[in-house]
Amino acid sequence: METPQWWERARRVMPGGVNSPVRAFRAVGGTPVFAARGEGPYVWDVSGRRYVDLVQSWGALILGHAHPAVVEAVQRAAASGTSFGMPTTAEVELAELIASALPSVEMVRLVNSGTEAVMSAVRLSRAATGRRYVVKFEGCYHGHSDAMLVKAGSGAALYSAGGGAAPTWAGATSVSPASPGVSPGAAGETLLARYNHLEDVEALFSRWGQEIAAVIVEPVAANMGVVLPKPGFLEGLRAITRRNGSLLIFDEVITGFRVGWSGAQGRFGVQPDLTCLGKIMGGGLPAGAYAGRRELMELVAPQGPVYQAGTLSGNPIAVAAGLATLRELQREEGIYECLEARARRLADGLRQAAKEAGACVSVVQVGAMLGLSFRAQAPQDFTEAQEGDAGAYARFFHAMLERGVHLAPAMLEAIFLSTAHDERVTGEVTEAARAAFAAAAG
Repeated sequence: METPQWWERARRVMPGGVNSPVRAFRAVGGTPVFAARGEGPYVWDVSGRRYVDLVQSWGALILGHAHPAVVEAVQRAAASGTSFGMPTTAEVELAELIASALPSVEMVRLVNSGTEAVMSAVRLSRAATGRRYVVKFEGCYHGHSDAMLVKAGSGAALYSAGGGAAPTWAGATSVSPASPGVSPGAAGETLLARYNHLEDVEALFSRWGQEIAAVIVEPVAANMGVVLPKPGFLEGLRAITRRNGSLLIFDEVITGFRVGWSGAQGRFGVQPDLTCLGKIMGGGLPAGAYAGRRELMELVAPQGPVYQAGTLSGNPIAVAAGLATLRELQREEGIYECLEARARRLADGLRQAAKEAGACVSVVQVGAMLGLSFRAQAPQDFTEAQEGDAGAYARFFHAMLERGVHLAPAMLEAIFLSTAHDERVTGEVTEAARAAFAAAAG
C-alpha cells in the first residue's frame, strides 16, 4: 500500500493523521512519509524508497537505526519479560551509568518521557524551595505539561493558539497559554524571559525573586533550530539562581549524551541543581529521567514527601536499549570527537552549497547536531529564529526529500547525526543540498 492510502486511513482514525503534531507536514505542505524500516543512517518508506535520515527519531538515535547491540539487547530483554512493576538490576545499572557521566548528578529517577521528567523536576523544585513560580525561556520546549506550554518552541510554536501577550518577559501577569485546555492558573505560574538575555532574568528576580522556585533552560536551545548560549549566559543563570536561593534546571533531553558524554553541563562547565533527560538515554524506546543532587532527590517518594510514580517507569526493554546505547558510546574511544568532526564537515559543506546557490542561510553546529536557518545571521533568541524564511525552508525540505534526504518537516527543528553517518553519507547530503538550495532560493 502506498503513502497516500495510508495517509487517508490515518486521518480517519488519528487526529491529523499523526500521533505527534510535528510529524505532520503542516509547516511544509504535502503528505507525510510513512516509514517502513530503518538501518544505520537510512530509512525506507512504505513504497521502498530510501532516504538519508537526518531526524534520527528527533535525536534519540545517536547510534543510527537498528544498531546491532541495541537490537540484541532489546530482544534479550523482551524474551525475559516485557514489564514487571518490580525493581530490576538493569534499572540500577542505568542510573549508575547516568550518575557517573553527568557532573551534577548523584541520584536518578527513571520515568517514561522527557515531558514527564520536566513535570516532575518542576514539582520537586517547588517542594524544595516552598516557592511558586518557574522561569522558562521563549522558544525552549520542555514537553507538553500545562505549565511549560507557554511560548514553547518546536511543534508548539507552529500550532500555538495563544501566548501572544507583550512584553512576554515582563512577568507572570502577561503570560497566556499556548494551547486551549491549559488553565490561566497553570500558565500564570510560569514567568518568561528571552533566551540569551540575562537582563530579562534579572528583571524577573527583581520583581518575583522570593517566589521563584526555579529557572529551567535548554542549555543549548534545540527547539527553535539550534541556538547556542552566549558566553556567560549559563554561568549567569547559575549565579542568579544561587544568589536568590532558586534552583537551576537543565533540560538535557536533547543535549544529554549528544553534545558530549557529560552533556551540555560538562561541555560548558556549568552544573545545574536538577537535570532532565530523555531520547538517547532510552536508545530509541520511551524513557526519561530526572536527576540531581542527593539532598534534592531524597525528597522524592518513597524516601520523601514529593509524590511521583509510573507503572512503566524503568521498563526493562527501554532500560536495556538505553544501557546498550550508553555502553556503546562509552566503549568507543574518541566517538564524540569523531561525531563532532563529521558534523562540522557537514555544516561547512552546507554553508558552501548555500553560498554557491545564492541562498541566504546560516548554519550552527554543536556536537552531533546542526541548526539551519534561512536568514543571514544565526539566531540568538526565539524572535530571531522565527524570522527565518519558512517558505524557503519548505522548498528546501521538499527538494531534499526528492533527492533522498529526510529532514524535519519544520524549520524550527534540528538536524541530527548518528555514528552511522560517515563521510560518504554526509557527502550524499551535501550533494543533494547544492541543488536543493537553488530550488529554495526560487
